[in-house]
Amino acid sequence: MTDEHFDTEATPNPEDIAGSVDDRFENRIVMSVPDKHNPKLQKVIELVNADDDLYGLWLAANVNAVERLGMTDHGPVHVKIVMNLAVRMLRLLVNAGVTSGVALNYKMSAQDAEVVVALAALLHDVGMSIHRQDHEAFSLFIAQEKLKQILQHVYDSRHETIIRSEILHAIISHRSGGTPLTLEAGVVRIADALDMAKGRSRIPFEAGSLSIHAVSAAAVDSVSLEKGDKKPIRVTIELSNSAGLFQLDQLLRVKLNGSGLESYLEIQATVGEEERRLLTDFEL
Repeated sequence: MTDEHFDTEATPNPEDIAGSVDDRFENRIVMSVPDKHNPKLQKVIELVNADDDLYGLWLAANVNAVERLGMTDHGPVHVKIVMNLAVRMLRLLVNAGVTSGVALNYKMSAQDAEVVVALAALLHDVGMSIHRQDHEAFSLFIAQEKLKQILQHVYDSRHETIIRSEILHAIISHRSGGTPLTLEAGVVRIADALDMAKGRSRIPFEAGSLSIHAVSAAAVDSVSLEKGDKKPIRVTIELSNSAGLFQLDQLLRVKLNGSGLESYLEIQATVGEEERRLLTDFEL
């Protein structure tokens, strides 16, 4: 796995540059994840990148989130990061001997589990194209049709139905209070929360505010996943200021509890020797 490059860093958002539909498509983010050992995942990514309708849904979701609600990125950059984090986590877990849901219940392969987490990550926020409120539920009926279009090129009808059901379960389980029933769903839930580096917090906050949400988000420099010493995965979060601990306590802890992954992750936060100053003045 050392030769695989997982793209988990934020890249510029084309949506940050206001423009027409064509302008936004011109700056298209290409989806990619290490897939050379998984032809099914390779085919899925190929189909995803050829799908203008799906990319339009990501753009619409991000316009609602960023431009209309002043929230953090929920568009193509976010889902690409979450997909890479999710696939990376799943591979570390499977290599450590942890059994995926599709393997446990349906005798399917690790490759199939990767398809589940990749597509669930890519589709988990498409409901934001309709509205923020209840977006997880809206994502289900949008993803239902989209998954039928994609998966028919990868699976026969029997296996497609099962994979689609597993993906939809992972999508709805990422919401607050969601209860993942599979390893794959838990992985997507945690991967979504881990897109927090360089201000990319999953905690909504008012743009330009000096709330603890904004200040703590600015304190997270990087997030990395490696094989753990005592557990299958070590999550290392580098902070420039101890205010970033709020992100771990109010976001990651909440997502981790009930995810089913509690016993598989060791989480370590490190703060630089000299804390970066994040705030100069504050007024109520």
